[in-house]
This record gives sequence, C-alpha cells and structure tokens, in this order.
Amino acid sequence: MVSKFLIKALVLAATTQATQTFYNSGTLSGWDNILKEHEGTVDQVTNVVYKGPTAIKVTQTYDPSYTGRYHSEVHRHTGYKRGQTGFYGWAFRLSEDWQFSPAQSYNIGQFIADFTDTGCDDWMPSSMIWLQGNQLYSRVKQGSVCNQRITTFPNLGTVSAGVWHRIIIQANWQSDTTGYYKIWLDGVKVLEQYNIITTVDDDREFEFHLGLYANGWHDDGGMKGTQPFRQVWYDEIGMGTTFADADPDQ
Repeated sequence: MVSKFLIKALVLAATTQATQTFYNSGTLSGWDNILKEHEGTVDQVTNVVYKGPTAIKVTQTYDPSYTGRYHSEVHRHTGYKRGQTGFYGWAFRLSEDWQFSPAQSYNIGQFIADFTDTGCDDWMPSSMIWLQGNQLYSRVKQGSVCNQRITTFPNLGTVSAGVWHRIIIQANWQSDTTGYYKIWLDGVKVLEQYNIITTVDDDREFEFHLGLYANGWHDDGGMKGTQPFRQVWYDEIGMGTTFADADPDQ
C-alpha cells in the first residue's frame, strides 16, 4: 500500500509527470545497505508504527571511550545525481523522553557520496536534515569537493518528542544558480529557496541515507546533556522523480 502523504507529495503521474521510484512501509527489506556503528541498532518493530504493521527503529548509545562515528541507518544507493529533480519523504518519531536541551546535533537523513578518489574528502554528505535542540535544520553543499561551501537553513520548525512528524523534500540538484530546495514539515512548507546552488560540481551518484547519526557526539568531542541512549522510529519512506514542479500542498 502506497503512503497517502507520499502520493500527495509526488502528486499524480498523469498531471505532473511524477514517478515514484522507491517506497518502504517501515521494513528492513528493499534497502541496499544497513549500517550499525559501534553499539547502534537497526530493527524492524511492530509496537510503534505510523502506518501499517511495522516501522524501522534505530538507536545509538554514547560511549566516552569511543572515538568513531555513530551511524544507525538504512541506505539507498540511488539518491540523486546533479541535474536531477526529486522528492524524498518519510515519517519519524523521537522517543517520549528525548532530551532536547542542551542542544546538540542529531542527523536524521542525509545524501552522501564517496569522494575518496579526489584526495580532498572521503565520504562527503551534501544535503542533510538534522535536529538542533527541538528545531529542524537542513543545508545544501556548494562549490567543489576540494573547495566546499555550505548554506544552512536553521529553525525550520519545532519537533516534539513521542509524536510522529512527516518530512518531504523537493530538490532540483544543480551546481549553478538554477536549483531549488523545498521542505515540508507535517504538511506545512517551511522552506522554499529558488535560484540557488544545491549540490557540488560533480556528476557521481549521491546515496540516500535515513536513520539516526548522532554526529554531535563525534563532532563536538563528547555528549551534551545526560541522555546517552537515543531512539528514533521511521515509517512511510519514499522517493520519486519529477519533470515538472509540483508542490505537495497543491
């Protein structure tokens, strides 16, 4: 069964030339890779769901003696290439006791590609969606891999603990100022940027990674606050391509 909000996000192929390329109803099947770093977990569960019988539950646990990264993610190898336009949607839920303060970054979705061959970076994320405190943030990456620039979009909306939220992204991935980038949170458009650079000047495929990446624990050199165990649920995940601009709220 296809998600109603993803149908709305992708609209109807007959009217907008939109095509859904991937759909997942909260299962571990159909993904190209599942990444669990250190003590992280990625499971399919039935007790906390958004639609249907299952959801994906991811967790991470802070370890002060660990110096690596904290990914608990599911991956699709085909996210986007420069020049493409795409929709990406999912529902997510934080645990009821999620600690928002003091604010620290927790990434919940990203696009990433392997640039090891360039000598300037390794696995480099471009656009990311993350939480900073109780606020939703995003960004786009610009320039070249060896000369990267970042445009950050802060305070896009407030996220609550213990409830399901829905995110939809529509992006026209361009390395010149013909791109656009839009985000909806719970059906409300919270970002609309036209005539901007939305990706770096490289034609390789960026993967779509969804899950909890507790990047603040690594990047800040430690955990802020008193909650070393974090849980996030995901459901109703989809991607699609469009050949005409079609807003989910139209």
